[in-house]
Amino acid sequence: MAARFLIGQGELLTYDIPAPPIVPSKAHPYTLAQAKEYLVPRMLDTALAMQALPADACPEDVAVAKLNLHPAYIAKSFFPRDLLRAANLTSVGSRTVRVKPRSDTRKTAPEVCDTTQLFVAGTRAAFAKLPSIASELVDGSKPGIQLAEIETFDPMTIEDRIRGEIKATTSVFEVGLHLLPGSGADEVRVRFDRYAKKLGFEVNHQWQFPVGRMLFLAVAGPASKIPALARFSLVRAIRAMPAIRGARPMTRGTPVSVGFTLPAAAPLSDEPSVAILDGGLPKDNVVKRYVGRYLKSDDSANDIDDYNEHGLGVTSAFLFGPIEPGAVAPRPFASADHFRVLDALSDEEDPYELYRTLGHVEDVLLSRQYQFINLSLGPNLSTDDGDVHAWTAVLDTMLSDGETLMTVAVGNNGEADVATGLHRIQVPGDSVNALSVGAANRTSADWTRATYSAQGPGRSPGRRKPDVVAFGGSPKEYFHVPTRGSKPSLTATMGTSFAAPYVLRTAVGIRAVLGEAVHPLTIKALMIHAARSDPGANADEVGWGRIPTDLNEIIMCSDGEARILYQGLLRPGKYLRAPVPLPKAPLTGRVSLSATFCYASPVDVEDAAAYTKAGLTIAFRPHAAKTKKGARSAATKAFFSQQEFRTEQEQRSDLGKWETVLHATHGMLGSSLNQACFDIHYNARDGGANAGTGSELIRYALVLTVRAPKHTDLHGDILASHGLLKAIEPRISLPLRSGSVGS
Repeated sequence: MAARFLIGQGELLTYDIPAPPIVPSKAHPYTLAQAKEYLVPRMLDTALAMQALPADACPEDVAVAKLNLHPAYIAKSFFPRDLLRAANLTSVGSRTVRVKPRSDTRKTAPEVCDTTQLFVAGTRAAFAKLPSIASELVDGSKPGIQLAEIETFDPMTIEDRIRGEIKATTSVFEVGLHLLPGSGADEVRVRFDRYAKKLGFEVNHQWQFPVGRMLFLAVAGPASKIPALARFSLVRAIRAMPAIRGARPMTRGTPVSVGFTLPAAAPLSDEPSVAILDGGLPKDNVVKRYVGRYLKSDDSANDIDDYNEHGLGVTSAFLFGPIEPGAVAPRPFASADHFRVLDALSDEEDPYELYRTLGHVEDVLLSRQYQFINLSLGPNLSTDDGDVHAWTAVLDTMLSDGETLMTVAVGNNGEADVATGLHRIQVPGDSVNALSVGAANRTSADWTRATYSAQGPGRSPGRRKPDVVAFGGSPKEYFHVPTRGSKPSLTATMGTSFAAPYVLRTAVGIRAVLGEAVHPLTIKALMIHAARSDPGANADEVGWGRIPTDLNEIIMCSDGEARILYQGLLRPGKYLRAPVPLPKAPLTGRVSLSATFCYASPVDVEDAAAYTKAGLTIAFRPHAAKTKKGARSAATKAFFSQQEFRTEQEQRSDLGKWETVLHATHGMLGSSLNQACFDIHYNARDGGANAGTGSELIRYALVLTVRAPKHTDLHGDILASHGLLKAIEPRISLPLRSGSVGS
């Protein structure tokens, strides 16, 4: 039997369809009169609190309040745009908070649940007029309806803005500032700089990151004055400057008594462009022949031995994976450029090193030279549900076009305190556009999460994190990499730092074998699609599962199996139908259908509660002949469970819509599939509100696997039935035996 490779060009089967009918509106928990009675006094208190702020803490006399929407109104269609416009206020950001509503019409809603907290800005004069404006609203008006959708209204406080513990000895901090519409980053920075200097703080002008409608700054000054600094009205968050993590090995590498043999052949392909961003390479090393360019982001800084060894291990993990002592290392799929982004100035000498390193990373991303990048370092900071960190913001913004696949190590803090959340994935592992990688403890089938590997959940959206895991080593089975020197000798180590480039090796292997026919975003979807875990595995520990070590499991189809790829662009507000390609003859017996959607999304950095600006609503229609009375389309059947993206207490009806990865598998009878299809609707939002059809196109990838054991040549039958589909033949001839290309 000839080899069965992936089936491509599924996007040629897709076509636009009209929008479905609009669903009637819901019941409201509060009347306008009840809303006025509760909110107007609080609006008055807010205005009075703002009058007490120092004038120089309110640039252009602007202050910021926080309002919580009732949990029934978190969808983008309920954004209070008309109310804010009537009051001359502007939304400058949002985050998710937990509230106990005063009243709730939702029968299944828990007592305490998630909702959206909006940050609204305006002049203090506008806030002073708000109580009277709210009092005069009439029933049925849009502003009146939107007022009744608000749960609480309060001023921003110092406590809202200070994140984590501020020790008396801390002297360097990072500050996130809101940018106002019509005000540039420089204008806001100058005003903040002026206010900060009066309190004894110095703003570092060299390292500042304007991302979206946020400005991230590094400042130095007395910890005792942080509460006063937090009174500046446009401050979103202040925290102690985190240290860099991942730069030093978890444990000191243990030399192995035996060496290994380098592969004689050159890398399999010279086409994929790959960058490793890490701690540099030792002067004497055995991987230099596989490294295309070696660049130092700061030529004036010296090397640090530990960082070099970390960079060598990470680079080796990409080139060879874990090396078996005494054996020949696997042939690299491609060479890589290595960027030294950590150096002697990173070694606790430069208090601004976190931002300096981010600047180096941003420079590589801005170059747009690389399709594949690995990052095994970042801030020593666990994910914050309420705010997006500068590192995550920069990465997600740069990766939002979907043209680059970046693997990111999630951190080695998995054994830290659970109650305080210190065990959760570390920034920027919460990126929605990168592939976040945790570590498995073994290469064998009885693997589990390595105990050190950071755990989920991530922020929402991006709740299922890590995305995947791969072998990263453990005390019972180490990850072997070369040690410094000109002879091939090994060091035993472990960490998510090595699992991440090991996953990138698989991604580049797919590209090397299949060529440009498979886009980097599609490769991300393929690997998630092929990831495996035990049915009872905790998603917060292993994400979608462990990446196969054999490339064949990803790029080839077995008997009775066909894997089809769709890749392309989606238009905002439109509905796209993606048919499931099936043979002309009906399928018999039990079949299974697996689907993985991945898309790259622009992000609203200031809106942690509405971070992804793009979301997909996906309806599965299994049988064309089964329709409901009066319906234009076939009946739908649930495919992607919303429970994947909520805890027991969370009841956000649209939560899964904004996740950039969706995956599920369902078993069914073959007779239940007749012209089956997925209807895909691209929802666009901006600042949490409906953005309409003027938003940008987004790149998507869909991977479908149909399994029908009674149809041995399902792959061939599907190709014969759909002339637009083509098997993706490998560009490179190599023996595709079990374990021959991915091990």
